[in-house]
Amino acid sequence: MAESFEISTFFPAISAEQIYKAWLDSEEHSAFTGSPAQIDPAVGGKFTAWDGYIHGKTLETEPFQRILQAWRTTEFPEHSPDSRLEILIEEVDKGAKVTLIHSDIPDGQGEDYRQGWEEYYFKPMQRYFSAG
Repeated sequence: MAESFEISTFFPAISAEQIYKAWLDSEEHSAFTGSPAQIDPAVGGKFTAWDGYIHGKTLETEPFQRILQAWRTTEFPEHSPDSRLEILIEEVDKGAKVTLIHSDIPDGQGEDYRQGWEEYYFKPMQRYFSAG
């Protein structure tokens, strides 16, 4: 049975465009996570993050609003299908809101990834974007 969850956070004084571009840029993604990432931003392009721990392919984009990716880690069972990660980015009063919808996660791993998004993405992104 696959697991899924949705989490959101607010980034003050930053635009949806800045977050969107940073997510799909190797150098900025590496900078805001503090770990190496290689990203081909095109639809169909492959990506790796966290020094190869995360990898996948970008399936769809809507500039400055939405990114859909096939996503997996080295901890997925070998024959398990990729999960789906939908990143929704919206302009809100005085900043941007990011919502992650992560679905088709292998059974028993959902809570670990929910915590991982908070700890290894949202918290470092807050520091990175607030530093200007």
